Amino acid sequence: MSKLEIIVASTRPGRVGPSVAHWIESEAAAHGGFDEVEVVDLAEVNLPFMNEPHHPRLGRYTHQHTRDWSAKVAEADAFVFVMPEYNYGYNAELKNAIDYLHSEWQYKPVGMVSYGGVSAGTRAAQMIKQVVTTLKMTPVFEAVSIPFVNQLLDEDRRLVPNDVMTGSAKAMLDELVRVTEALRPLRAPAAQ
Repeated sequence: MSKLEIIVASTRPGRVGPSVAHWIESEAAAHGGFDEVEVVDLAEVNLPFMNEPHHPRLGRYTHQHTRDWSAKVAEADAFVFVMPEYNYGYNAELKNAIDYLHSEWQYKPVGMVSYGGVSAGTRAAQMIKQVVTTLKMTPVFEAVSIPFVNQLLDEDRRLVPNDVMTGSAKAMLDELVRVTEALRPLRAPAAQ
């Protein structure tokens, strides 16, 4: 069994992230490489800015919101970050959500679905790679980059993908499945 979690990074009112996430969720379901696909919206998770007194690597969480977040991340085998670009970087809410935990992220691949204006969020996707690799995550090279995302929304704010996006999503999902399986032995509990 393998589970893919699609994390919606943006939390601001009027955001595009949920529209993009629901599209990639349908692509992942049609792809069939994962037994379970779930969208996890950071606006609904609603983590305060880091308020744990101990370093996350210790796993000594004092708040229920952290324990809940830990369980959600731990149950996943792979991730897709659906992320905007803010001022040439990724948003603070995504960084905060990552920083709350440590071992729960390890040895899991992550795909990037970025969106924005002319740059399509590619600078944010590039910048977050040094963060995730520090946590022993494996960012896959294949990604989905969506320029001028607002032009691709219909009147109900559903994302209407083009062929490039659909092809990129398939390539990213193919690689996520491959890397998820390759990393599976590293995620197994250590023998005592």
